Amino acid sequence: MAEPSFDEKNDQHVAASVVDSDAPGNAELDKRILWRRDLVLVPLLGTMYMVMFLDRTNIANARIEGLEAGLNMPSNGYNVALSVFYVPFVLFEVPSNLVLSLPWVKPRWYLGTMVVLLGIVAMCQGLTASYGGLLATRFIAGIFESTLPAAATYIMSTYYTKKEGAVRFAWFFNFALAGPMFSGLLAYGLVRGLDGHGGYEGWRWIFIIEGLMTVVFGCIVLVATPNFPEKAQNWFLKAHERERLLVLLEQSRGREGNNDTEGLEDVPAWKVFLDWRVQLFTLAFFCCDVTASSVSAFSPTIISELGYVSTTAQLLTMPVWASGIIASFTVVYIATRANKRWMFVLGSILVQIAGWSILKAWPSTIGVRYLTFNLRGRKYLAVGMAWCTGFGNAANFVSANMFIKTERPRYPSGISVGLSFCCIGFALVSFITALLVRLNKRRELKLGSLSEEERAVRADKGFKFVL
Repeated sequence: MAEPSFDEKNDQHVAASVVDSDAPGNAELDKRILWRRDLVLVPLLGTMYMVMFLDRTNIANARIEGLEAGLNMPSNGYNVALSVFYVPFVLFEVPSNLVLSLPWVKPRWYLGTMVVLLGIVAMCQGLTASYGGLLATRFIAGIFESTLPAAATYIMSTYYTKKEGAVRFAWFFNFALAGPMFSGLLAYGLVRGLDGHGGYEGWRWIFIIEGLMTVVFGCIVLVATPNFPEKAQNWFLKAHERERLLVLLEQSRGREGNNDTEGLEDVPAWKVFLDWRVQLFTLAFFCCDVTASSVSAFSPTIISELGYVSTTAQLLTMPVWASGIIASFTVVYIATRANKRWMFVLGSILVQIAGWSILKAWPSTIGVRYLTFNLRGRKYLAVGMAWCTGFGNAANFVSANMFIKTERPRYPSGISVGLSFCCIGFALVSFITALLVRLNKRRELKLGSLSEEERAVRADKGFKFVL
């Protein structure tokens, strides 16, 4: 057998010593590892989410450019087209993440294939000749897209500690907001530049070009997506960097083999579904997501009905999403510095409630209407995150049918439904916070009854909820 090279010996030596968290030079190593992750994971997965969200919401831009008339859609056809897209989100997200968590599945092949297929089907929306064809392509696109949000957040969660994760997830989700923010500008340019070319109306080119962009980016995902941390490629993390990262992640989440988490990797999926934390957080997300999903699906329509022509309405959707990006970064930054979560979540829901209330009170004023627009273990992360985003996205079934044509331009029922779900979400988050505070206090009382030696041993084993 060949003698290991000097570099290989050095890597092995560093990998063996890197478990000492106080070793000299680890601070510099930690910064380098964090920089590597930030440079690759956040832009790559964030852009994937942005492109995916663009394909999800561009139907709203196509609608005000003649989609309904072009396919002779019935009066409720747009609502049905929105709804059918989200059926796969409930059915496929959990199985998808379970497949991704299998040891022989490589994230780059899985995600890249899904993105390419999504782009091909998205293009077909612009080529369909009938309303039935649109529904079929929307459903198939929903299958491929349903695999991506939970998978991307799952991969992100395996690479970042709790302290690091908040800001990175804010970046990740704000990439998604950038999709619909620029979709209006992109739709504006495509319709003005390509309407009538090749015999296709402008709304068709919106689907075709944005779908083609997705295919191209899918090829990048096939090449550039890293494996999970323990098997990360050498171009991404060297051997000693992988070992050090695994130590940091273990310190952040607690040892997977302790008494509180033993056997989590073998826990059946149905036990995750019965976990009250998963279900309560999912319900809260469902209620709060009604607002976001209704804005993405109907803001171009509502803005156009304020009296603006379609091209102007496309551009006026941009400030709506830009304000969301600025607000989310601000809230996450302050919450991270304060190491508090619940008060900012409740505060954000109150802003939603205020917006719906303003629309309810002053629906006819154009200026006002425009203005308003903790789990552990790989199996728990895979199933819990997929269920939360999958069932949470079922909020789109509600938002897709909130704004009915016969009620335009005031949409009283839609505004009332949105306001009601925000109030329910506020109550749920308040209830969850109270429960977690009680469980943390109970844990502290148990630890307080122990000797100092026992407390030192048990403190690392009990799971303390981050509020």
